[in-house]
Amino acid sequence: MSQTPPPKAPWDKPFLPPAPPWQGASQALLRDASNPWVTPFEADAEHDFSPNYADTRAWFDRLEAASDLIRIEPFGTSPQGREIYAVIASKDGATLDPAKPLLLVQCGIHPGEIDGKDAGMMLLRDMAFHGKDGLLDQVNLVLIPILSVDGHERSGPYSRPNQRGPRIQGWRNTATNQNLNRDFLKLDQPEMRALKRLQARYKADLYVDVHVTDGMDYQYDVTYGFNGENGVWCRSPAIAAWLDGVLKPVMNARLEAEGHIPGELVFGLDERDPKAGLNDGGLGERFSNGWGAAAHVPTILIENHSLKPHAQRVLGTYVFIETALKLLAERGQDLRAAIAADSALRPAEIPANFVSDDQPSHTRAFKAIRYEMYDSPASGRREVRWLGEADPELWRLPFHGSHPTLTLKRPVAYYVPSYRADLIERLALHGVAFETLTEDRTVEVEMIRLIDPRLADRANEGHVQVSVEQVATERRPWTFPKGSARVPTDQPLGDLVVLFLEPQSSESVFAWGMVPEVLSRVEYIEPYAIAPLAEAMLANDPALKAAFEAKLAAEPAFAADADARLAWFYERTPFYDDHYLLYPIAREVAL
Repeated sequence: MSQTPPPKAPWDKPFLPPAPPWQGASQALLRDASNPWVTPFEADAEHDFSPNYADTRAWFDRLEAASDLIRIEPFGTSPQGREIYAVIASKDGATLDPAKPLLLVQCGIHPGEIDGKDAGMMLLRDMAFHGKDGLLDQVNLVLIPILSVDGHERSGPYSRPNQRGPRIQGWRNTATNQNLNRDFLKLDQPEMRALKRLQARYKADLYVDVHVTDGMDYQYDVTYGFNGENGVWCRSPAIAAWLDGVLKPVMNARLEAEGHIPGELVFGLDERDPKAGLNDGGLGERFSNGWGAAAHVPTILIENHSLKPHAQRVLGTYVFIETALKLLAERGQDLRAAIAADSALRPAEIPANFVSDDQPSHTRAFKAIRYEMYDSPASGRREVRWLGEADPELWRLPFHGSHPTLTLKRPVAYYVPSYRADLIERLALHGVAFETLTEDRTVEVEMIRLIDPRLADRANEGHVQVSVEQVATERRPWTFPKGSARVPTDQPLGDLVVLFLEPQSSESVFAWGMVPEVLSRVEYIEPYAIAPLAEAMLANDPALKAAFEAKLAAEPAFAADADARLAWFYERTPFYDDHYLLYPIAREVAL
């Protein structure tokens, strides 16, 4: 039995700011409820409803049975046992022609932000039955209607208090309470691992990740962006230049022609001071756009505006996907050339650990909504009240970019020991090329000694993160057992490999707390044993004695701590655990 849309009241969220009236031309895309292929979104009188998992799949199953252009491909299973699937639109049959550009549209990574699913259902229907099959003459489409299927089914009227519709929304996190939009590099979750397998099967020329944003009010209804926008530094500069110079002007013109107001991604600096300024929202590889830049996959992050009605957002997404298909058909080969150029890059130094700039780099024109400040009896302070009216004055907001706080040198390769098969598996899922050792191999490598690593004081995404600002290197022979992986960096995904494996990288497996074994020291020595040994060391080694006395003089706290003094000597004996704080992943460096 199909899900019955609930009445709009009492979940119409009257506490939200008023939405400006909208009558965009894209409303002509809506089909009447009498149409046999009307979508559940369109059939709803308020256009404020999105169907559940079962009804969505039933609708797509019916579409697949009725059209040779449409097929469904399962590609994973969620923690709660639901099938994750893609809907493929193509004139190629079961095997897609690799000569044709491919658009991959991913929806529902945050299931409450489900505009892409409803837009995709409409567009696929129109390809099958309403004359838009020509979109598939020179390009193919892979649509993931719902990536986080378990989160989609943890649905209700109270999932997203800051968002206007649909009136039943999915939950932001997965069944294991993980945010999939933080998992693009570490690959913890089965949903993300399944996505990587699909991406390996269907290599996208353009990847679109559809979200709905939170935050301040403004006139824009479809905001989107990518790393390297407006000519700033990017790991994939040729791709960014194509997105900036080719896609963005055409996309914006088309959205505007359909009555939408496109804009760049909006990340406000201060939620209680709308004019304080904007920043880029973060460029880390844990996000789709950061991963795409490192992997040289053209990636666009859509953030439709949460305070616009669901129908307005869905129709804007429809226009975006349709326009992207047309662009790929016309200019897809140029984009492939940009991908090839970026994939050939092998920078000797890799900037990492980006943070927001303290000072703005420029000002940005901003189409704002009028607001006022008022004294709230609830909060006891002044709060923002958005008025739902376009501000006739174009704001000029300071914009803060990002800068790297770390530069990593590119080694020739890394060695990952066989007992960390879990990390080797993640590299394989990313599509990284590596050699699996068929026998034990002793090689001269650069080992990394961690200096004063710090555990985070709370968990994040199921991990207790670790940071390390300083490391020391030790060149030494090391034996890697059969099954270990030698991972060269001279490959298109070499930058990603460095960011994934270098312990100082904030996106690395070490930073996510996945290599905790190096933080545990094994064996110890009793004071009755180390004290006479230390005394002998002082007597026999003048340089050691001088270093010890200098430390005593420089550090009174150390001088007063008997245990610390004895530990200092223990660390300088061959009895000390040599593997303590020694990172198990080694670098192969050029001599």
